[in-house]
Amino acid sequence: MVMKLVLLGPPGAGKGTQAQEISRRLNIPHISTGDMFRAAVAAGTPLGLQAKAFMDAGKLVPDEVTIGIVRERLQAEDCAPGFLLDGFPRTLPQAQALDGILAERGIELDAVLDLEVPREELLKRLTGRRVCKSCGATFHLLFNPPRDRDRCDHCGGKLIQRDDDREETVSRRLDVYEEQTAPLVEYYRRQGKLKTINGNQDIPRVLEAIGEALGENWR
Repeated sequence: MVMKLVLLGPPGAGKGTQAQEISRRLNIPHISTGDMFRAAVAAGTPLGLQAKAFMDAGKLVPDEVTIGIVRERLQAEDCAPGFLLDGFPRTLPQAQALDGILAERGIELDAVLDLEVPREELLKRLTGRRVCKSCGATFHLLFNPPRDRDRCDHCGGKLIQRDDDREETVSRRLDVYEEQTAPLVEYYRRQGKLKTINGNQDIPRVLEAIGEALGENWR
């Protein structure tokens, strides 16, 4: 069964873990925005070189370049049995552009999986990381705690919280996601393609819920 899917979810929702399992189970490529950009840059395509110029300058890659790279990627042979898009679309114009790309080929998305996790849980997940200042070892206060909250298990170095993991930084990332994605969720809900998944569960249970949402296509 050919499956063409989009995976939505805020930072910390566990999209990467679930995407790997969905890809393996359905035998379709997991296509993340970062991977697409890196591949296009490595291949030296005109769009890849444009994307590289923006990234090297520390700027966001504009929609027209991103959409062009997505169009090229979806034309690849390994996407014939289907695909799982992760990180695209991020905005309503990108979602509309994706519909146009697929319409050019006479196909459409089968489902959009939206992993929902309460904000307070996301904050716990995203602010709990600690890194050893000396050896670089990584811990998590909830999921992989050090024996001593402030010291590295391996070398005894001081554990620090990176700026990217501080609550104010994480909150801004979540605000941006919610602002960009709320219209996207409603867009796919109106199309009848949205499948809301409770992401605040154990990893196997989240995968099971995804399977239930996809129905006979999963079996």
